[in-house]
Amino acid sequence: MEIADQRVVYIHYTLTNDKGEVLDSSQGSEPLAYLHGAGNIIPGLEKALIGKTIGDKLTVKVSPAEGYGERSEQLIQQVPRRAFQGVKDIQPGMSFHAQGANGPMQVTVTRVVGDMVTVDGNHPLAGETLNFDVEVTEVRAATAEEMSHGHVHGAGGHHH
Repeated sequence: MEIADQRVVYIHYTLTNDKGEVLDSSQGSEPLAYLHGAGNIIPGLEKALIGKTIGDKLTVKVSPAEGYGERSEQLIQQVPRRAFQGVKDIQPGMSFHAQGANGPMQVTVTRVVGDMVTVDGNHPLAGETLNFDVEVTEVRAATAEEMSHGHVHGAGGHHH
């Protein structure tokens, strides 16, 4: 069975940046399961997998535009420390949920100076070219419930 929309796909992958550093990998664990065509994985990887079948191995280079987007300086802001009510010790690297112009978003603290905190709403991999080594391990038809929910259920997927 070929990978196409409304198919459940299981892949093993290793993700590296252009420096060759491993950023993520499924090796040593269960394969990643996703519903093809439902936006569960980044567009560049999903497009490269169309038409592949069990046992196929491929290397995919994904540009920022087809991955997590370009970095946007508009998503970096300085906010007063008082905006973090109930948090006593704000440190770089901490993540928080915030309300952005387009709804909820996650921000990461990058700097704390005096009463001002710099937060970055960019995805940590925004602006990065992503390199995937992928092996397709299983492809099956999605169930009606998986299609209506927009994600995989059961082993390797979402559990309700």
